[in-house]
Amino acid sequence: MTDLFDVLADETRRDIVTLLSAAGENNAEMSVGELVEALGITQPTVSKQLKVLREAGLVRVREDGQHRFYRLDGSPLADVGEWVHRVQGDKAALSGEPFIDLETVGRATGALVHDTVARVEGLLGRFFR
Repeated sequence: MTDLFDVLADETRRDIVTLLSAAGENNAEMSVGELVEALGITQPTVSKQLKVLREAGLVRVREDGQHRFYRLDGSPLADVGEWVHRVQGDKAALSGEPFIDLETVGRATGALVHDTVARVEGLLGRFFR
């Protein structure tokens, strides 16, 4: 089994996941060429990173002739979410307190969402000029 943390540790792969997630909101797929253009990197690099994401089960591919179209499969990300929940739950259990302080998690989540939105807007801005 592929370690999703290793897969998501790479910035280019995270960028691809972010782009495919945004496209998926419109029930759309992206071709390798569209990803190359949006990311501003070479086709071999995009293809290499897509292979890693495909092997991890994070993307699905549809072939149409010589073209490949990719879509995000976020179900493996549920494992990451469950792990975060377990870690947070373990901290609460160890502290003996009946409530979990979500301020730090909320701030971190807000910062992550803000950074992700900014990155997606920047990437989509390059793609949809």
